[in-house]
Amino acid sequence: DRLGIADLADRRPAALSGGQSQRVALARALVLEPALLLLDEPMAALDAGTRLDVRDLLAEELLRFGGAAVLVTHDPVDALALADRIHVLEDGRQVQEGSPAEVAAR
Repeated sequence: DRLGIADLADRRPAALSGGQSQRVALARALVLEPALLLLDEPMAALDAGTRLDVRDLLAEELLRFGGAAVLVTHDPVDALALADRIHVLEDGRQVQEGSPAEVAAR
């Protein structure tokens, strides 16, 4: 069990922590083997420690994922850690695009 959630199968959603809920949601999305995975602020509601764990887990899973993934985030650390291409939007317009290294250098 790559996502560490096998022991959560019998638990009600309300009984899960934020990190557990995020891992369950990721597993549910990945099991369908979609061509496109949309991740909208996947770590926004997590505390700092859980965010680090989930970010590491998500990075591993995205490397294994065979499709395209779109990550929407306001956290530049998440974007730099998880993306291979970054598009920066301001007021609905793209103002920057490039690899994480290129975007970080600007």
